[in-house]
Amino acid sequence: MTAYLLRRLLFMVPTLLGILLVNFVIVQAAPGGPVERVIAELRGHSMDATDRFSGGGAGETMGSNRPSTAVANGTMSKYRGAQGLDPALIKELEHQYGFDKPAYERFLLMLKNYLSFNFGSSFYRDRTVISLVRDKMPVSISLGLWTTLLTYLISIPLGIAKAVRDGSRFDIWTSSIIIVGYAIPAFLFAVLLVVLFAGGSFWSIFPLRGLVSDNWQELSWGMRILDYLHHITLPVFALVVGGFAGLTMLTKNSFLEEINKQYVTTARAKGLTEQRVLYGHIFRNAMLIVVAGFPHAFVSILFTSALLIEVIFSLDGLGLLGFEAAINRDYPVMFGTLYVFTLLGLVLNLVGDIVYTIVDPRIDFEARIS
Repeated sequence: MTAYLLRRLLFMVPTLLGILLVNFVIVQAAPGGPVERVIAELRGHSMDATDRFSGGGAGETMGSNRPSTAVANGTMSKYRGAQGLDPALIKELEHQYGFDKPAYERFLLMLKNYLSFNFGSSFYRDRTVISLVRDKMPVSISLGLWTTLLTYLISIPLGIAKAVRDGSRFDIWTSSIIIVGYAIPAFLFAVLLVVLFAGGSFWSIFPLRGLVSDNWQELSWGMRILDYLHHITLPVFALVVGGFAGLTMLTKNSFLEEINKQYVTTARAKGLTEQRVLYGHIFRNAMLIVVAGFPHAFVSILFTSALLIEVIFSLDGLGLLGFEAAINRDYPVMFGTLYVFTLLGLVLNLVGDIVYTIVDPRIDFEARIS
């Protein structure tokens, strides 16, 4: 197992490199970088207005053949909207944002800094990226851990019960609930919860903003816990309802497949009780596929599903941070959060393989790859 872990750790290096390289190339090709944004602000235009007048990123005015370069005091400039601006100012902006170096040199410098987790500073927030990530991490971790924990605690027992009672009324009624939960996106259910329970149109039971109250520091420890749970109930509930359906059906189908195998019939023929057969023989084999999906489920909840939930409930987490950085072309934050997300995802996948071997010691990854 040690050799396999070392191989996986070494494989993370080219994976991280490849993901960063692909995203770096895409970002370089995308229009509307930070220099263009500052130029637009200096000229009194928003980026949206600039894009409308310049063809929305293609570098041309609608219905004309004007090239994307602009004249700045008689000198051709590669930035749209730079007409009439001092070329020295443009060069100063390029130096400030690091665009005075070739793209390959910026990429290599970024990789060198990332080795020591030096992600630089945000272009617009006047803070280091690592401090921003550190401040936003508790919100996203809270959502991800609570949602994953509750989803598994609900889905696994429910899936087992459905498999044991396959075809019964219980199975049919719970399947109806699961279909509804699967059909309604988490963000749409979140809006419904806001309307019903957060002062939308009916009751005002739960708060709408933040992870804790403004006076949280003044509360006792017991009241702090209650206040935290009070704030996180609706967003976690929305994520759980949106995510438990798939895992429940996966658990049910996995158990049904194992129940019909020959070794189960043999165990029953030996006189073992149903509980012993179910949890002593079937459970270990059926749970393998469920355990394998844990890292993906956690990463999906943490960095994908939680984004709109963070927006709806005004939770300032990593998902919202990365989204705002992409909109504002805040490249240090974009790539810093991408690096953290990717590294965490790779580590969690490795943890999933380790849990695999704990659930079923018969699995030997080293034997498979040797």
